[in-house]
Amino acid sequence: MIKPEDAEFHSPDANQPSWAETNYFGFYNAEKHLNVGVYALFRSNLRTVNSTININRHHALTAWQADYSDWHSQIPLPAETSLLDYRLPNGLAVKTLEPNQAWHIRYDDGQQLNIDVTFRAIMPAFDIRDPEQDPMAARIQGAWGTAYNGHFDLSGHVEGEVILRDERIAIDCISTMDHSWGPRPERGAPNMSWLHAHFSKDLAVHAIFTFDPGVDDGALSLTHGYVVEKGRVFGLKGGKGRVLRQVDRYAREVELQLLDCEERSWSLRGEGLTSFPWECHTNTVGFNVLAAWRMNGQLGYGEIQEFFELPQLTRLNATPATRRVFQPR
Repeated sequence: MIKPEDAEFHSPDANQPSWAETNYFGFYNAEKHLNVGVYALFRSNLRTVNSTININRHHALTAWQADYSDWHSQIPLPAETSLLDYRLPNGLAVKTLEPNQAWHIRYDDGQQLNIDVTFRAIMPAFDIRDPEQDPMAARIQGAWGTAYNGHFDLSGHVEGEVILRDERIAIDCISTMDHSWGPRPERGAPNMSWLHAHFSKDLAVHAIFTFDPGVDDGALSLTHGYVVEKGRVFGLKGGKGRVLRQVDRYAREVELQLLDCEERSWSLRGEGLTSFPWECHTNTVGFNVLAAWRMNGQLGYGEIQEFFELPQLTRLNATPATRRVFQPR
């Protein structure tokens, strides 16, 4: 169970230099296909912060093809920093309004971009380690190795605006954030698909999958997830998925068949609208798309993030069966 004190930094293992604590806030403007990602990874033992701020509404194959991208990997962690209310030298400021339920997120680089949004949860935080919330917790020991020793996902309403080079863009969407803590080495993380579909304040689906990058069949294996319906959370107890990846590895289509703890079946189909290579931290690429989702005649939106390590990608591209060759659109 996630407690109010989990909104603050956790005590790092002093013997683990790779210990990390993260906050991710993603949100979007569906009409403009504009996808925004705000991320901070705190290396508590090393006293550094990795932070990325990305905005994209196109099919970008490189970071510089996106609408905006700013990545800082070695920000000194200011003394007495609190995860409840922090401001970083890159212009990111996050204030907790209610622990694990509401945050005010701001960013200003003083040149091109200003972000001012508020996230308010539509559900309690979903603890993937708590079998009372997550039916798969007893069988699956985390989705991304020790980096998810502590982890929750949380869907909510994001409202505010983004000002990008004098273009004012309203944000009013349902999206999903997460918070993780644990050792996070820069090699050895399992592959992961982290995705969600948001249809209204009363209905959203979030799921985490693993996949075998060496088998090019698109199969996804469920590790954790939930359906939130009118404020009630129904943990997923089973399901499967299949992703059709484009030649550049971005998800073109995703089909999901999920089963929740009430034995209800949910079938979804997502279609990628954008692409962006999110280098969330060193040695990792998240093949990120904003997707349009359809379920039972309803239209929704949400991210599909598929994570690969860079050395793994070079190995895959060196093998004829798994090679991906760039083809201009």
